[in-house]
Amino acid sequence: MNRLRDKIRDIPDFPKPGIIFKDITPLVKDPATLRLAVHQLLQPFLGRNITVVAGMEARGFIFGSLVAWELGLPFVPLRKPGKLPYDVQSVSYDLEYGSATLEAHIDAFDANDHVLLIDDLLATGGTAKASCELVEQLGAKVEACAFVVELDFLEGREKLGNYEVHSLLHY
Repeated sequence: MNRLRDKIRDIPDFPKPGIIFKDITPLVKDPATLRLAVHQLLQPFLGRNITVVAGMEARGFIFGSLVAWELGLPFVPLRKPGKLPYDVQSVSYDLEYGSATLEAHIDAFDANDHVLLIDDLLATGGTAKASCELVEQLGAKVEACAFVVELDFLEGREKLGNYEVHSLLHY
């Protein structure tokens, strides 16, 4: 995991004073490190009953689509409002520095789907919890959530309750 940690840089005071942003850009720029991250994200879920991978906008698209591709599964993007062209279901939620909404097409999941949610970062858990709610409102089951980085001091895992959480790096 040190190879991954070495490719994540701290950006102080972004997006506002007092926040130390964990920038994954160097990680995704390096193909070998990106490949390592993707394989480490999917490893606990090999042989599990996962039928769909979903990723949260925007960095969850990077890791989620690659995990889906590696597993040979469909990928569902959970998007910001106004980005999807078909009928959508929406969930609004609070962030650590604001509020947001996620949407998915109403036919994104089937009732028998077992979904692996992927994002780059688990902070306060607001985005992840909203994503779980959105998937379940659309009739699917959340099998687990996986993240490249987890900021333990923000206790986002607690907000996810009984959902299985897998994180590669902890700060």
